[in-house]
Amino acid sequence: MHPSQQISQWLHLFEQVLTEQRFEELPELFSERCYWRDMLSFTWNIVTLEGVDAIEDMLRATSRSVTPQNWEIEGEVSEDADGWTCWLRFETQAGLGKGHIRLNEGKCFSLLTTLEHLADYPPAVGSLRELGVELTAAKGRQSHGQKLQTRTKKLRTEEQPYCVIIGGGQGGLALAARLKYLNVPTLIIEKNARIGDSWRNRYDSLCLHDPVWFDHMPYIPFPEGWPVFTSKDKMGDWLDMYATVLDLDCWTNANCRSANFDSENLNWNITVDRSGEERQLHPRHLVFATGMSGYPHIPEFEGQELFQGLQIHSSQYKTGSDFRGKRCVVIGSNTSAHDICMNLWEHDVEATMIQRSPTTVARAQTVLDCVLGSLYSEAALASGIDTTTADYTATTIPYRLLEQRQKQVCIEMRERDRELHEQLIDAGFLLDFGEDETGMVLKSFRQAGGFYIDVGASKLICSGDIKLKAGREISRLQPDGVLLEDGETVPADIIIYATGYTSMNKFVADIVGKDMADKVGRCWGLGSGTQKDPGPWEGELRNMWKPTQQEGLWFQGGNLAQCRHYSRFLALQIKARFEQLATPVYKRAPVYHLS
Repeated sequence: MHPSQQISQWLHLFEQVLTEQRFEELPELFSERCYWRDMLSFTWNIVTLEGVDAIEDMLRATSRSVTPQNWEIEGEVSEDADGWTCWLRFETQAGLGKGHIRLNEGKCFSLLTTLEHLADYPPAVGSLRELGVELTAAKGRQSHGQKLQTRTKKLRTEEQPYCVIIGGGQGGLALAARLKYLNVPTLIIEKNARIGDSWRNRYDSLCLHDPVWFDHMPYIPFPEGWPVFTSKDKMGDWLDMYATVLDLDCWTNANCRSANFDSENLNWNITVDRSGEERQLHPRHLVFATGMSGYPHIPEFEGQELFQGLQIHSSQYKTGSDFRGKRCVVIGSNTSAHDICMNLWEHDVEATMIQRSPTTVARAQTVLDCVLGSLYSEAALASGIDTTTADYTATTIPYRLLEQRQKQVCIEMRERDRELHEQLIDAGFLLDFGEDETGMVLKSFRQAGGFYIDVGASKLICSGDIKLKAGREISRLQPDGVLLEDGETVPADIIIYATGYTSMNKFVADIVGKDMADKVGRCWGLGSGTQKDPGPWEGELRNMWKPTQQEGLWFQGGNLAQCRHYSRFLALQIKARFEQLATPVYKRAPVYHLS
């Protein structure tokens, strides 16, 4: 039987089982080891079900209200290491679904189901876009600018946004754009003076280490001539343009001081300080889109108060030109530490990196070739894989399978980067590839850090131009430098702490209160049981883009690609509630960790 016929037959039997509730037949359809990743279409949640029993439990709880039907193959059937694969179309009570299946020896090995559009509320794009300027004469008609001014004034004085997003970076803007075209009144609260300042205000050498094909925003892709790696000022200007062109409602110079949930009226009472003036907002939904970290973290060392030079966190660093001719110690060895050390060297500053724990390092070209290139590259575009297709394709791999696949990817990356790694080891640099040898990709999901994509600093470490003190803890700070545990003193005029940030939970607690922050718990991580990602296994990223334990409180974040792709699902959840659709959540994730 041809593979497309096998999959068509499987879909026919699957639809019968769902329609007639014959769940005892599921073992005939699914492999003993199987995975079903659902994004809203069955669960109004983002969950991965592992094994037939978990799938049966979900279907018994959801299928009657979901009423899935009209399952069809979309496009060509192809083959990968886990079987025959193809894209699917289906319908539910709520809307149109997009899916993907891997069929192995007649049984489903992996299934992806997503809610792509709400049936009665499609986004106002394409043929549904608004008319804009009315092509007729009308007295008293407002210009586009006047309409924007009127809407902004009403938002301040008469109307309330349905959703408030804290943070006007790529995460907040991507979600606001999705909600705009779903006609959900949304307001962004941004602490900086301009949209994009969260990028502009960082150190001069900051740039995206991911390539342009990976970083597009919803609705407005970067131009075809945009550079492969984007500088921080260029990124800041792009975000500013994005908010302006899409007419997103943003309050800049605005700080959210507090947010309390009114359990009787089911809305938030939010206090905002905007340019020194206190404002009150009462949305139904509050989204934190402030990145996955909290406040700058500076570890405590004995003698910090005695050091006679300057001590700053990496978030305060701007340029090495401020320290020309000085001796600078950078504590840390991940991306910011490498970028800052390289920038210091470029400005004739003596830079010493103190590495206290191992770091995963890969060359930028290796990441392009081994991790991103098959989906996000010029070659991928030439083969017909556009950004949306790439996003959905990446989503078809459950995180449990990703662990196994990334072990193989890590082996290939290490072979490609063997020479660089040998040189780094010779220089004394501490390398690792994750506790289970899954490399930087799984580190990003588990702990949102612990790696460096080399854009030049590694060569300087190997040559000794960036000095390195690795594998030794700091004993104390002295007036003129840093004393290491083995008795060596590293002289310093400036100490820069590239030591990361506190948990996002602490920032959230300052806004909504500690009790509510503890109610929703930790963000990010898979529960892998590895360092900085305690178990139990959750199978999806904690609290991200899905319902939390507090109704109406959401988290939007990640890299540009994650913000782009998952914002579509978060926007659909908020839109469904805006239209008062039934959204019964299956398996709202329990809270295991508070911070």
